[in-house]
Amino acid sequence: MPSLIELGWDEVWAAQFQALALEGETPARVSLEHNHVFRVLSPDGESLAELSGRIRHEATSRAEMPSVGDWVAMRPATAEGARPQIRAILPRRSVFSRKSAGDETKQQVVAVNIDTVFLVSGLDQDFNARRIERYLVMARQSGAQPVVVLNKADLPVNIERIVREIDAVAPNVPVHPVHAKGAGADVSALRAYLSVGKTVALLGSSGVGKSTIINALAGQDLLKTAAVRESDGRGRHTSVHRHLLVLGDGGIVIDTPGMREMQLWEADDAVDEVFPEIEAHAADCRFRDCRHDTEPGCSVKAGVAAGTIDADRYESFIKLQHERTALIALQAVRSQIDEKRQSRQGSKAMKALQKERGR
Repeated sequence: MPSLIELGWDEVWAAQFQALALEGETPARVSLEHNHVFRVLSPDGESLAELSGRIRHEATSRAEMPSVGDWVAMRPATAEGARPQIRAILPRRSVFSRKSAGDETKQQVVAVNIDTVFLVSGLDQDFNARRIERYLVMARQSGAQPVVVLNKADLPVNIERIVREIDAVAPNVPVHPVHAKGAGADVSALRAYLSVGKTVALLGSSGVGKSTIINALAGQDLLKTAAVRESDGRGRHTSVHRHLLVLGDGGIVIDTPGMREMQLWEADDAVDEVFPEIEAHAADCRFRDCRHDTEPGCSVKAGVAAGTIDADRYESFIKLQHERTALIALQAVRSQIDEKRQSRQGSKAMKALQKERGR
């Protein structure tokens, strides 16, 4: 089994673990989660662990429970047939999240404690520059370093033109065309991100070849793969769970299921960071709080009309801005609902206590 260092452990994690002041616990890293049962890795081996009652009781949402990539304090099983218990979760260094699919305003944690995130796109019918922009916003929010990976570079496409297109939407972000399957497969450009203890997560739609890339990096078939549909180039969900794997020659990878719906969760300035040309023009808008949509005297709209700002980039920016505004409103409503529910629960607990004391 890998050592703590090979799992990503360092002096900062050790200091945080010591600060928990727990007795009898050992550090472990979550590699898989299914129905609140967690597969964890430690120098003692691989085991299935369950949550302590305290964590289950105190967690106000699924996002506050362990996720793949988390470091946890684990207490060994105390009885035959029992499972080890996860007693605490160490503070996360990076979190890649999205708004959960559907109408509910909930955070879905995709991967945590990642150093680099490979934003994988296929050079077939999957390629979409607008989707890459969205992934870049979410990568910036996560705190991890984004890298754009263009898989299936063996296809007869103009790779140089596509790389220039990505450079335009992702300035200062590394872009690597790779070929991960079949004759001439080459993913060597990605190995530089996979030194001992470093964690990389792969994100992208179904069928872009995330599992195939991991198999190529590992030098063996660790994960199941499947061909895309020829009719529309869409993939099948071969990965149904997030899964952390330690590679034999160093580095840690997190495979994730394909996600076609990636809605923002954080309402921060990451949108502006991904669209620097719009931010530069915004300084000359007539109104300081200009939304660059319907306001008069907007320098950004003037830049679109003059051709100094790409019209498609502008439309993508406006869409993300509207989504961010709607998210803020939804989160405010959700916060009010949660506060009312907590207040009701507190009142019920107080009445129950008063009733018990009055007996």
